[in-house]
Amino acid sequence: MDADIPYLLLTPGPLTTSRTVRQAMLTDYSTWDVDYNAIVTRVREGIVRLATNQPNYTCTLMQGSGTFAVEATIGSAVLEDCRILIVNNGAYGKRMVETAARLGIECFELSHPETDPPDLERMRHAFQHDPEITHVAMAHCETTTGMLNPAEEVGRLAREFGKKYILDAMSSFAGVPMTIEGVGADFLISSANKCVQGVPGFGFVVASRGEMQSLRGRARSLSLDLWDQWQEMEAKEGKWRYTSPTHVVCAFAQALKELDEEGGVAARHKRYSENQRRLVDGMEALGFRTLIPRQWQSPIITSFHNPQDPKYSFNEFYDKLKARRFVIYPGKVSQADCFRIGTIGHVFPEDIDLLLENIGEVIAEMGVKA
Repeated sequence: MDADIPYLLLTPGPLTTSRTVRQAMLTDYSTWDVDYNAIVTRVREGIVRLATNQPNYTCTLMQGSGTFAVEATIGSAVLEDCRILIVNNGAYGKRMVETAARLGIECFELSHPETDPPDLERMRHAFQHDPEITHVAMAHCETTTGMLNPAEEVGRLAREFGKKYILDAMSSFAGVPMTIEGVGADFLISSANKCVQGVPGFGFVVASRGEMQSLRGRARSLSLDLWDQWQEMEAKEGKWRYTSPTHVVCAFAQALKELDEEGGVAARHKRYSENQRRLVDGMEALGFRTLIPRQWQSPIITSFHNPQDPKYSFNEFYDKLKARRFVIYPGKVSQADCFRIGTIGHVFPEDIDLLLENIGEVIAEMGVKA
């Protein structure tokens, strides 16, 4: 663990970043500066290279959290007379359902328990019997639980039935090997503060130039007009329409460089997977139980049942771990009493080993049997 950080963020983003990523934010830029806009252009090109090796793809950056980019995509891509099928097996699928409702978009909600993957036969049935469905949207990694939803299988169904596919790859992009054509997505969305290991401040959307051209004049929002933002960046070589998060962009440019130096997405996925494997093995050895089976589990974040011991309090457990420089996440599952531990960011297997050692000491200090 780096000595210059107060604690290790074991969360799905914001996450622990490298010292050099943080240092990249120490230079101030004007949003009109040619050097800054050159950085924006390099960032856009770098994201596209992570998403595909095919020509004619482009990337649009959007201020705000990843949810802003999701809403910009849904609000720009789905016309008022269209109907969108949204997979809801967690908080982020639910958020897309709420987004569609706020935008006045008719939605077919394919709802599942938070601990279950989507039922592809139900999706097929919906496509077969509801011809008004034009789009499908899903969160790839549901960080509610750590579930890795079947992005490629949904993409194949979308292509089979001629549906446009919006994939929220917020917590998986650059941490799980994929290409936009491999998963069959028309729009792939992520954000700066996830597996690229930047800091919060913008999201981004990867799509073909043809898809982006089709969005002209369709947005329901001025600030979240995806086509207009893209056009500005294209025409003015990296200029954003409105004030951009300059320091965040510089941090992200450094994070992209460090991703490449690590060995790319394959190497990062290997590290995250080893982090997660060690975490689960170690937690099970301490007596904790995971919420979902390993075959559905992502390497991004893992949910564990809270101990049933009456001496256990999550708040006390959290505070004691934080005092030892480890920050974990409370649970977000409505039907289970659990907590979550992330394994992404500037976090390494030896950090996980140290975390497990401290968790063992904390539960012993609390007198808790996991």
